[in-house]
Amino acid sequence: MSSLANQLVRAEKEEIARAIRTLLGRPLVSRHDDPAAFDLIRKRRRPLVQWFDYFCGWRLVVEPRQGYARLVKVRSEPAATRPARRRRATGAPFDRRRYTLLCLCAAELLAAPVTTIGMLARRVAQAAAVEPGVPAFDPVRSDERAAFADALKLLEHYGALTAMDGVTDSYLGDEDAKVLYRVDTTLVIRLLAAPVPPSRADARGLPGSLTTESRYGGEEQGEEQGGEQTATQRALQARHSLIRRLLDEPVVYRHELPPAEAAYAASATGRRLIRRAAEEAGFVLEERAEGLLLVDADAIATDTRFPDDGGHAKVAALLLLDLLVTAGPVTTARLDAEAADLLRRFPQWAKAYQSDGGGPRLAADALEVLTLFGLARRTGERVAALPAAARYRVDPGPDDQEDR
Repeated sequence: MSSLANQLVRAEKEEIARAIRTLLGRPLVSRHDDPAAFDLIRKRRRPLVQWFDYFCGWRLVVEPRQGYARLVKVRSEPAATRPARRRRATGAPFDRRRYTLLCLCAAELLAAPVTTIGMLARRVAQAAAVEPGVPAFDPVRSDERAAFADALKLLEHYGALTAMDGVTDSYLGDEDAKVLYRVDTTLVIRLLAAPVPPSRADARGLPGSLTTESRYGGEEQGEEQGGEQTATQRALQARHSLIRRLLDEPVVYRHELPPAEAAYAASATGRRLIRRAAEEAGFVLEERAEGLLLVDADAIATDTRFPDDGGHAKVAALLLLDLLVTAGPVTTARLDAEAADLLRRFPQWAKAYQSDGGGPRLAADALEVLTLFGLARRTGERVAALPAAARYRVDPGPDDQEDR
């Protein structure tokens, strides 16, 4: 093979790997928001569809004319670690009310390609009034308008809704604000990532019934179809579930895996396919006795980072992590005291915590970060570092070693 051909093959592999990690970090990529990323995904559509289907069992939909690509990610077990967040300054997670209004808005937006904020509010109020178990929507109340605006701004962020005249924020202070929207109805439909349509799901088994995948047979097919899983179906489910975990979670510990996934990870076939998936996606695979970790050196596939000085909680988490690693399990009271000591030593830092009770609040937020990244676990009133935390241990310098 010529040198030019080798370069072309290498460039293709690098483009596919970058596109995979882009979609993992942003399952919805549009031409409007990131034309370069969308063009790359469109260009390498076929190998990308094959990669996600084979290794993850996820469906990739690329719509060149509509200008978006949607990776339909499905988890075997629903998780609340990455909630929808408000697009306003606070960035707070959605509450139940905002999720409810988001669903009602998405349903009502399918009625017409163009609407106004007032018309949509009235349609949502009418839908809420007839839906059993859904509280009435009252746009006269400012808190209701705020929740409604947050739902609309999230849909705008996804590109399903575009303000052609006016801004959504104007509705916060004025119930009669005028905002004209264009609706991408096909994209609204694509936002839902569930193998089973909500209309066909068993309300008694939510949310598990929404994520049931019939391809795996056995219980996944339901009692009506009967039958047990074949060996092929068991292997397919183990492969997909394990690689989904690796791509979605910061670290995967072997002792936390179900027996089927643990056996697959330990098998020669499983190890070979995990390494192949990591290589083709451009990840660095860390294999340890305790577990597995995928590292993206370019940080394309991640939605949040650690270590990171982007927030006081993350800085405190890194500082407290060294205590957890070196001192072993400690009490939450000890973490509270350490966080309070940090605030005393640096009075110009973390102003939001420089008040009564700031130490415990900072320690709680830092512990939430460590738990999210699989670095620590709280059991009762004690907190222990998990094996992956050793990656961040501060090594003593030569002078420290001599003193010891």
